Amino acid sequence: MTINKNMTIGELLLTNDLIAPMLMRAGMHCLGCPSSQMETLEEACMVHGIDCDTLVSQINEILAVS
Repeated sequence: MTINKNMTIGELLLTNDLIAPMLMRAGMHCLGCPSSQMETLEEACMVHGIDCDTLVSQINEILAVS
């Protein structure tokens, strides 16, 4: 499955077990917060000052080989 920046954090966490650790390493430490579950990846990246396109690309690269 390919992820995109319009997916919510909740959707992403259900997609693959590797995603939570990748988001945590990127600086998103509030994945369990109820409000984060409805944020899109793009919104979460803006809040945390992370380049969303780069993160999406990195996640998709890892998921492609796992």
